[in-house]
Parts: sequence; structure tokens; C-alpha cells
Amino acid sequence: MKIASFNVNSLRARLDIVQSWLDEHRPDVLALQETKVQDPDFPAAPFEELGYHVAFKGQKSYNGVAVFSLEPFEQIESGLDTEPFDHSRLIQVKVKGLTIVNTYVPQGHEPDSDKFRYKLDWYERLRQYFANQFTPDDPVIWLGDLNVAPTDIDVHDPKRLLGHVCFCPEVTEAFTRIKDWGFEDLLRKHHPESDLYTFWDYRGRNALENNRGWRIDHILGTPPVAKTSVDCTIDKEPRRQERPSDHTPIMVELDW
Repeated sequence: MKIASFNVNSLRARLDIVQSWLDEHRPDVLALQETKVQDPDFPAAPFEELGYHVAFKGQKSYNGVAVFSLEPFEQIESGLDTEPFDHSRLIQVKVKGLTIVNTYVPQGHEPDSDKFRYKLDWYERLRQYFANQFTPDDPVIWLGDLNVAPTDIDVHDPKRLLGHVCFCPEVTEAFTRIKDWGFEDLLRKHHPESDLYTFWDYRGRNALENNRGWRIDHILGTPPVAKTSVDCTIDKEPRRQERPSDHTPIMVELDW
């Protein structure tokens, strides 16, 4: 079973890239973030034509999450379980007995901003969400654009970038509190090496060519899921396409 995550930074702008990638790789499940499309305008038909069931929750111009699955959904829910629910930042589905929680965590803007404090609060509410809804013995995958690079090897220049809202002690601690609840980082289970990134800033000249990236997109699993993981990989090819997202897909393969 292959499960992938991809921040598309506007689904309608990257429609061809996503369709082409799905057609080539045929993951069982693809979770998208930052779709930037309100529900009545969601382009579900092209993906249904590829054989995928589609679940989504969005808003105009910002945020937005979606999940495509080759198997029918057994359950679909959106939003945190505390206000503000932020339905367009979290969607939970169940497929083949596996719960997948797809999240687009707030970026945080600046360290001294209200948006950064909201990000930290969001992480804490997400931790409580997992504790309220599941136990670590349940088969759960948490994935998405988590807007955290947890360790020095997850950014290309840790000394210069330390203090950024996605690479600072406060956010790393918030992420780690959720991870310690009962998740394993599935990329790091199989690939502990450095220079593995999922995001290259548009503003960085030749950022992709020089691999000046960040690993801020993640796939984590509870122990029942992690023990079935065969590999976890990052595919840079979509980032090389014309008018790409600044992120690229990450995919785990499970013996599920």
C-alpha cells in the first residue's frame, strides 16, 4: 500500500502535475495540502476519471486539504475537535482500516507574531486531538505539510536558519510532543542521512539545483503502521516541472 503527501500550492495551478504524477505512480492514497480552492469549485472529476475517490475541505485562496483514494473511504471527518476547528487545515479519512490524518499546519509568519503563537497553540490542540481520538495502538498515519524541520539535517543551513518559524526550539518541541505520544518518523526510519528535503523556496536562486531545501513535509505512523513500512521516499521530479509547487511529494510504502 502506497500513501503519499504533497503540498501543491494551488491545485488548479498544478492540476497537470498532480494528474501526471498520479498516473505514473498510482499511490493507493494521495493527501494534498494548500489546495487553495473552495469546495464548490474543487476539480474532483479529473481524479475520479483516474479511478480515485475524492474527499476535500477547502476555502478560497488559502489553505485547503484533500485526500484521493483508490479504495472507498470508510470514514471522512474534517477539522480539529476544539475551536477554531480549522476545517480547511485537517481532514481525517479511514481506508482499509487505516486512519490517515492529513494536516496543513500554520506556517507562523514571524517568531514574535500572533500567527506564530497560533501555530504553537495549533500544535498543542493537535496533540490533544490525537490523545482524544486514538491510542498509539491504533493504526494511524499523520502526514502533511507540518511546517517544521525537526533537526539540523532537515535544513540546508542550520546555523543561518535557526530561529525561523519552521526551524526553532519552540516548534520542534511542539512537534516532538506529538511524536512522543506515539508516532515514528517513517522517512527517518529508512533514511537517516542528510540532504533529504521536500521544499525548495521559490525565492532562492537555483535552490533546487543546489539542494538548498527544507524537510517540512512528513509521514509518521503509530507502531502498528511503522512496523509494516517497507520504505519512504521523496520524489524531486514534480519540483522540476514547469510552474511547479515549491514542495514535492513524499511517499511511504506499507506491507498493509
